[in-house]
Amino acid sequence: MSLVYAPRGLLGVLTPQANTTVEPELQLLCPPGVALLSARMSSQAPELRQRLWDYYEALPHWIAQFANAPLGAVASACTGSSYLIGAQAEDQLFGRLAAQIGRPLTNSALAVVAAMQALGARRLALVSPYPSWLTALSQAYWQSRGLQVVQVVQLTTDTGAFHPIYALGGQAAAQGLIEIDSARCDAALLLGTGTPTLPALVQQASLDAGQPVLSCNLVLLWHALELLERPEQAPRAETLMRLLHGRAWRARLQQQLQGTPQEPQP
Repeated sequence: MSLVYAPRGLLGVLTPQANTTVEPELQLLCPPGVALLSARMSSQAPELRQRLWDYYEALPHWIAQFANAPLGAVASACTGSSYLIGAQAEDQLFGRLAAQIGRPLTNSALAVVAAMQALGARRLALVSPYPSWLTALSQAYWQSRGLQVVQVVQLTTDTGAFHPIYALGGQAAAQGLIEIDSARCDAALLLGTGTPTLPALVQQASLDAGQPVLSCNLVLLWHALELLERPEQAPRAETLMRLLHGRAWRARLQQQLQGTPQEPQP
């Protein structure tokens, strides 16, 4: 199949049904030569917990939407489901599915773990847009992965929204970062693939003491690129930091937020 627009490879991205943040942020972050195909994970359940279960119970179905597209890797842009399924079951599921589809498979939670390992970091501060029950499950998940959660900043969200994260504006994550105690952590993590985080990463590229500030979407793209280009090798911290501080996506973000055309109009 033609890969005219993807000489460096093609990534498949699975996105929760009403998420309006994943594709825009990944497109802004994506380097030249890599292209993205997106498919949606959906559920008719009215309650968030059940929807998160449904996303992973039907993961083979969501992946099958890509049919025989020549994907180099597949990335699921959902973190909340990982908290429910747990680390052991998650590893078994993703290992089995990766073998079945014959290509690397990751998700945003596994990408965070890979990023922390690449950085040699263990102490994690969280900025959470989740309802309290999901924040608690998030803490337990990271700890089960060998990370130490040293601080949690809880963002105020609309608990009546279809998903509280989707009601957040562009400044919410940046406000949460203000409360982070940089002396206590090795890295800060902006949780939620539906949370707009790129403006916050631009405003505060690192904490006062130099610790990196990560987001679920940024590390997901980084991990997927590492799996795409060197699947048998450990992910690299230098490529993560290069993406985090990338001038190209920052310029694209500014144009996007201002509605500025990237090319002169005829």
